[in-house]
Amino acid sequence: MPLLGWLAVAAVVAVATAGLLWARRHLLLVGVVGRSMEPTLRSGDRVLARRVPLARIRPGDVVVVVAPARMTAGRPTRPDAAGNPGLLIKRAYAVPGDPVPVDRVPLLRQGGERNVPAGRLVVLGDNPSQSYDSRECGYIAEPDLLGVVVRPRLPAN
Repeated sequence: MPLLGWLAVAAVVAVATAGLLWARRHLLLVGVVGRSMEPTLRSGDRVLARRVPLARIRPGDVVVVVAPARMTAGRPTRPDAAGNPGLLIKRAYAVPGDPVPVDRVPLLRQGGERNVPAGRLVVLGDNPSQSYDSRECGYIAEPDLLGVVVRPRLPAN
């Protein structure tokens, strides 16, 4: 193969590699497990999320967050059996500066804040009876926000 052909192949490989690295840093593919977001999302659906800072989240956005630890027998445990942090897909209900929704999330009364503090997020599942969300764990911290869902219900393989 002539030198020009090798350079073209190298350029294509470089562009493809750069594209894959960009996608890995900015996008997240997440499988839905459970019924907490029904009817919007069902168990088995896959969603594509874009990594964004908390400042870009708006109430009503569907977000992916790291699952906070649950308290079991006075000790924190993670939602999955292996003790991994796990992920939650929920709807952003209130963002920093919004009034604290104590009517929907009575647990937040304990903090005494009138507005959602900086660096915090309130998330709720669309199916409250099946959802582990801010009603049980309180605020979600900004470092635990992974992204906003940009493409719900991706087709299965």
